[in-house]
Amino acid sequence: MKGFKDFLFRGNIIDLAVAVVIGGAFNKLVEVFTASFLTPLINLIGGGKVGGKFTVAGQEFTYGAFISQLISFVITAAVIYFVVVLPMRKITERRKAGVLEEDAPTQEQLLTEIRDLLAAPRA
Repeated sequence: MKGFKDFLFRGNIIDLAVAVVIGGAFNKLVEVFTASFLTPLINLIGGGKVGGKFTVAGQEFTYGAFISQLISFVITAAVIYFVVVLPMRKITERRKAGVLEEDAPTQEQLLTEIRDLLAAPRA
């Protein structure tokens, strides 16, 4: 039980749960955007056919719905890439290069700087 409890309360599992909830909410936002704006634009391009459809031998093909979902996927993937993946990649590269650790001042340096600022005469 202890191992399972440690697994549940690790920071990664909580971060994952938050990411799933936010991802679901963002996905719904993109779905509404595509239904409200992109599908009508596709319908206009398709000659005003309702939903971007055509019929062949009694079978209905809804190409407008497919194009809307494709655009929705591309928007979602682009936002995830530029908001999550790209910044995390840069942070990881900096850590590997040792830039973050070297550039960060130590606690003693910060306290010395604060002390010197407080001791400086005020103009």
